[in-house]
Amino acid sequence: MTRKKSSDNRYASLIKRIFLNGYKPGKTEISFHRDELAVTARRLRMVLPKNLGDVIYSIRYRMSLPKAIERTQPPDKEWIIEGRGKSQYAFRLVSINRIVPNPHLAAIKIPDSTPEIVAFNALSDEQALLAKVRYNRLLDIFLGVAGYSLQNHLRTTVSGLGQVEIDEIYVAVDKRGRQYVLPVQAKGGTDRLSTVQTRQDIACCEEKFPQLICRAISAQFIENDLIALFELGMTDGDIRILEERHYRLVPADQISQEDLKAYDT
Repeated sequence: MTRKKSSDNRYASLIKRIFLNGYKPGKTEISFHRDELAVTARRLRMVLPKNLGDVIYSIRYRMSLPKAIERTQPPDKEWIIEGRGKSQYAFRLVSINRIVPNPHLAAIKIPDSTPEIVAFNALSDEQALLAKVRYNRLLDIFLGVAGYSLQNHLRTTVSGLGQVEIDEIYVAVDKRGRQYVLPVQAKGGTDRLSTVQTRQDIACCEEKFPQLICRAISAQFIENDLIALFELGMTDGDIRILEERHYRLVPADQISQEDLKAYDT
């Protein structure tokens, strides 16, 4: 825990200095190069992180931005860090960044079809979450399509963004024969869902699968058996939540007649 806190403080100091070096009131975008992390670390007489990519990842998905950066945000905007090509990044103001489950949304009970051997041997929160989504066909239920997992951890490059990674990607078809590509962002533990990855997922699918309709999905563990699913889309240049549902995975005998009647309304 002490080591993680030390890393968080180091990463925050690096990002804060890079941001403030480029910030002026009224700016909505600040570009920087990956090499600036190393240069800034030397100037701060700080031990350089071995994995520079972890600095960006941590700021995007694990940590809050330093207070010095948050204080520059207008009331209705947040700073995010986007890719801009190979080793290129930019701070950019957007309307929404973190995607947080609605604590007041009712949970829908689903018979848990996760094979016990899979649930027992899952090695990480993210992999366990992806497995539960897959084995319980939660995307089919959520979207009303027949979906098929195409690939886990698709790593590729996208024009204008550089290298991206999609946690899992599905293809799907609906009752009218329309075909879809479904990029899934999955987060467990202390990692947080972010619109940054959604933007990358959508851009990747539009470039690699232009013939398919893209529907971007985010999945988050609320509890070990409670999963939040979001469908997100682009509106006026910003990512918006189009739909949110919470699914609780339970043994079939824990779904009562009262539950079934409630779902029929």
